[in-house]
Amino acid sequence: MTAGNIAWVLMATALVWLMVPGLALFYGGFTHPKHMVNTFAMVLIAIAIGGVLWFVVGYSLAFSGNQAIIGDFHDAFLHGVSMVDSTKGYTIPDGLFALFQGMFPMITMAIIAGGVVGRMNFKAFIVFLILWLFLVYVPLAHMVWGNGWFARLGVLDFAGGTVVHISSGVSSLVLALCLGRRQEMTSTVAHNMPAIVIGGGLLWFGWFGFNAGSALAANGQAILAFINTSVAASMGMVTWLIISLVLAQHIKVTDLLSGALAGLVAITPGAGYVNPGSAAVIGLIVAFVVWLSITYVKNHLGYDDTLDAFGIHGIGGIFGGLLTGVFAIKSLAGHAGLIEGQGHLFLVQTLSISVTLLVVVSITFMIVKFIKHVMPLRVDQRVELAGIDVAQHGETIY
Repeated sequence: MTAGNIAWVLMATALVWLMVPGLALFYGGFTHPKHMVNTFAMVLIAIAIGGVLWFVVGYSLAFSGNQAIIGDFHDAFLHGVSMVDSTKGYTIPDGLFALFQGMFPMITMAIIAGGVVGRMNFKAFIVFLILWLFLVYVPLAHMVWGNGWFARLGVLDFAGGTVVHISSGVSSLVLALCLGRRQEMTSTVAHNMPAIVIGGGLLWFGWFGFNAGSALAANGQAILAFINTSVAASMGMVTWLIISLVLAQHIKVTDLLSGALAGLVAITPGAGYVNPGSAAVIGLIVAFVVWLSITYVKNHLGYDDTLDAFGIHGIGGIFGGLLTGVFAIKSLAGHAGLIEGQGHLFLVQTLSISVTLLVVVSITFMIVKFIKHVMPLRVDQRVELAGIDVAQHGETIY
């Protein structure tokens, strides 16, 4: 074991945890004030659900066993998981690896809230997250990071483009479609700018732990992932700045932060596998695609993705994963992308993303259908119009 690596991954773990309250502030600043408490609750509840279920059996099902789709119960309740040694060949203990990985389902489930805040029954959302963690997140984590099917194919996902962003963004869209549109369809306008700026800053700050921490050591790959994260996010922000300069009379701070967020999502699957120049290109391309999705595709199709969870995370994760298959460098990733003249990686990236989309859409839909049989999925119309905060939480934001 290496003390420096342990210290770095402990810090990275804390940074990833910090992203959840950061997301609560970021989402909350955009949400109508009468739904802001509900937004906070839907995001923060992911800490409780993720923290408990990951400890009980989530980690074991994701990272134990040699099955193709899901693991086993060998490490349930972290029984026998060493706090001083590694059985996985890392220079950090298994207990720290489990702790670091346990932060990822928290932020993943929190992202889902962005598509449905202000109209979903909070109790139904809790049930949804519990089922979703076991039926969607855990199998994907095992297939990609637990030496499951995708890993054996050679799929690359450094920090969660597929496991975190595609799964959460697409599930959020499916859930939003099943719920239906809001009673009051209003454009998303910032009502609390300090919350958005602080929340966006905490997300960006935490993302350095999210990506660079995924190297699981304080080494050159962590440095590369840190640099690529900064470059891609900055390029995403610059891309939205240029779009604002060309198409609008105003340069909105919220647009700048959304552009940075698009760049952060884009680089997540390839953060430790591409060079900084490629990271800049990935940030530029995906930020533009995300802007198109949010600005035109969403309006044209008319779906009600309240806070653009699908537009930023779903679309950003899909294109980030595909571009990892383009720009991955063999000396960094062990697999060569299209930029080095090899097409196999791009094909397996495309296959894994296609399978992920199929799995996420179908299982999310089945979870929703089950919940509808046992409890209301959506709040009463009068409650929604008056505001969920008082009716479901007994609190108001101001």
